[in-house]
Amino acid sequence: MSQRTVERVIGRLVTDEGFRRRFAKSPESTLREAMGWCAELTTSEIESLMAIDITLVERFADALDPRLQKADIEGGVH
Repeated sequence: MSQRTVERVIGRLVTDEGFRRRFAKSPESTLREAMGWCAELTTSEIESLMAIDITLVERFADALDPRLQKADIEGGVH
């Protein structure tokens, strides 16, 4: 697996509110969803990504300029 795919998933976690909300509720199924728009993730990569502390991801996302964020109108503000 390429580092680029892992970076895309992490990037989406910090910039896409809906993706982040779904990941917080169900990390494994959200990562399986991600495999639909990017290359396969290895078992090791899935396990590593699932171990990410979502609170830290949310803090980082909150620190980003809102113009870099994709708002989740259906899910509300996190």
